[in-house]
Formats: sequence, structure tokens, C-alpha cells
Amino acid sequence: MRLAGRTTSLVAVVLMSACAVAPKTVDSVAGETLSGRLALRVEAAEGAPARSVTAAFELQGDAGRGRLDLSTPLGSVLAQARWAPGSVVLATPQGDTRFDDLDALTRAVLGESLPVAALFDWLRGRPWPGAASTPSVAPAEPGFEQLGWVVSLARFEDAQVAARRARAPVVTVRAKLDRP
Repeated sequence: MRLAGRTTSLVAVVLMSACAVAPKTVDSVAGETLSGRLALRVEAAEGAPARSVTAAFELQGDAGRGRLDLSTPLGSVLAQARWAPGSVVLATPQGDTRFDDLDALTRAVLGESLPVAALFDWLRGRPWPGAASTPSVAPAEPGFEQLGWVVSLARFEDAQVAARRARAPVVTVRAKLDRP
């Protein structure tokens, strides 16, 4: 009877540990963390098909040092981008890939360069201080133009930001931020 009890306890421990999820890599990055849902769409152009990605995201740090995690709705990490001076790494389940800069990373992954450095400010409803910007003029939606993108803040009170690059291929990024 004692052997059966020990065997049952051992099986229970093994089963519980099998259900545990390994923690994702967490690099310590100073700064506020922004999280929510992100949808990106690249329109079809020049024979290339349209592409889209929807994921949960967590963005931490700033343009100089940071981390962007993209996850499925169930929490499985799809990819993690980490950057610091002289280092840009994309970690996926297939392994790590190094890039020269964030533009090279987004070009390789999406086929288009995205202004990741500017996203920190755009998601806070303001232009990035690293480039000139022009505020939208009425009757246009509230927002601004920067780096060739039109950033709409029309739904900012609902924690939503949209950015659209009009030159081909047209790229649209929509973010719905989690509320604290």
C-alpha cells in the first residue's frame, strides 16, 4: 500500500511538472512596459501578396535599449526582439538571428522597414523626438505625420493608435493598448 501511495505521489508530481510552462527569456530593460494587441498589414504590391500579422505584444525600454515580445493569444512567444547599442537580436523558437539594426530586423522579418524606435512615443500619443513631425490639420483626424507615416490618434482615448505608410506597399499598424 505504501508503494502505491508513493507511486501515485510521484506520478502526480511528474504530471504537474509536465504542465508547467518554461518562462520566456526576460532581459532586464529599464523603462515603462507597454502591452496590448498589435495588428500589422502589408498590402499586396508588385506581385507580392498581402501579408498580415496579429499578436499580443509587450514593448519595454526605448529606442537605444529595449525588448519587443510578440505572443499568440494563448501566451506562446512567437518572437522576441532585443536591442542595445551594437546588438540587435531576434529570438524565435528556431533560434537567434543577429541584425545590424532594428530597420534590418523588420525588413528581414516583414519585408518592410518599420520605425520601431518611434513606436515608443507613437503608442503614448506623441511624435518621436528623433525626427521632424507635422501635426494633422482639421478636418483630418487628430494625430501627426512622421517618417512617412500618418499616425492617427482619433481613438487614443480608447487606448488605440493606428499608423499608416501610404507609399507602396501600403503598411498599416494598429495597436490596442492594455489599460493599467
